[in-house]
Amino acid sequence: MRKRMKQLNEEFWAAQYRENDTYWNAGSITTPLKEYFDQVEDKNIKILIPGVGHGHELLYLYRNGFTNVTAVDITREALQIIREVEPDFPSSSLVQADFFEYSGTYDLIVEQTFFCSLQPELRASYVSKMNQLLKPKGKLIGLLFDFCFTEPGPPFGGSNQEYRELFSQGFSIRTMESAYNSIKPRQGRELFIIIEKND
Repeated sequence: MRKRMKQLNEEFWAAQYRENDTYWNAGSITTPLKEYFDQVEDKNIKILIPGVGHGHELLYLYRNGFTNVTAVDITREALQIIREVEPDFPSSSLVQADFFEYSGTYDLIVEQTFFCSLQPELRASYVSKMNQLLKPKGKLIGLLFDFCFTEPGPPFGGSNQEYRELFSQGFSIRTMESAYNSIKPRQGRELFIIIEKND
């Protein structure tokens, strides 16, 4: 198994669900992602949501006619929540796996509080894995924190400059700007990103 810092492994995250300590849960799809999805015309594109958690983005896409959405999470607890909320969602598209060991190719990958759950020394590996998973011209879209937390993570913060350096090879940054429509607890602290894999 890939070396993890401290307790940030399957058991750590499973315990968060068992203890209902899911502090990252926004309760519903957040506005920036909803507005992005609402303007996507091709509902047959292959979409991946790593670290899917409670699955608000996944369920929004599914309920709005997107036909090819896959969720990956390291815990079965997260996937079970989705099964209970939406029993008709295809079980084959709910994958319990370590993101870094998962394989596939996608048109679109959705980032929502997954990057910030990984210890910072894994960020280069995250970028490399995104490059593997995205098709040429495929896009990574979503939200990244644009400030540093004062307490030990997770979550872990970061900066615009750091992210630009991380994605400087193999990608083109189409959008990386302060999200104007963040949910209230995250206003002024998020960057909306559209990062495209080079052809």
